[in-house]
Amino acid sequence: MQNVTRRIASALVAIGLVLAFAGSASAADKYVALGDSYSSGTGTNSYTLNSGCMRGTYAYPYLVATQRPNTALTFVACSGATTDDLMANQISSVTADTKYVTVTIGGNDAGFSSVILSCTTLGCGSAITSARNYITNTLPGKLNTVYAAINSRAPTATVVVLGYPRLFGSSGCLGTTGITAGERTDLNAMADLMKTTIQGRAAAYGFTFKDAIPSFTGHAVCAGTEWLNGLNIFSTSESYHPNRNGHSGAYAPLVRSVIG
Repeated sequence: MQNVTRRIASALVAIGLVLAFAGSASAADKYVALGDSYSSGTGTNSYTLNSGCMRGTYAYPYLVATQRPNTALTFVACSGATTDDLMANQISSVTADTKYVTVTIGGNDAGFSSVILSCTTLGCGSAITSARNYITNTLPGKLNTVYAAINSRAPTATVVVLGYPRLFGSSGCLGTTGITAGERTDLNAMADLMKTTIQGRAAAYGFTFKDAIPSFTGHAVCAGTEWLNGLNIFSTSESYHPNRNGHSGAYAPLVRSVIG
């Protein structure tokens, strides 16, 4: 009788170990990628995941998820997204079981793309001034709304907030057509202000901020090895966004430095 009992007990232990192993093997880390065109992959010229959102497999969230073992990606970043769009259409993907969140957001709220494109045609001094005022006075509250929602929905998640790069170096080329040297300097200063604003609000919620400016230094528009697209007159949406090298060489490593 004792032998039978031991055999039953051993069998139950074995079954328990098998079930535990199966459970651990199937429980992938949930990674949610939120944000705008800098997260969706706009600029990589491949949008096979969602053409409307310009979401593709060369974007850093997809690269990180496919290179990181046991990771399940929920990829909802969308080109053109503002903080309001994120709250309406993306935030529901963040749930209590989310382990990692990445996000770029705020650039469209400040009208960054439209400001740059106005520089290529009409001059943009007043547009830059308006954008800087928005970043200083209004954007912090918008970011608070997004970050508070992420924190509330996934309080144990590791959240990586990514900044935007400076687009321009010291020289111009065909890719900076219409943008003066002074305007390029002012636009870079606008990127610096965005960094300071986003970094401050991310820190307030205990999130990890990763500055994209150092990673893109030496790879700006007109550089010998561009990681950022210049003006594309055939596809303005591709203009002034990271290309494939920008995602694989800058943004993906920034995320992996936090989540492995």
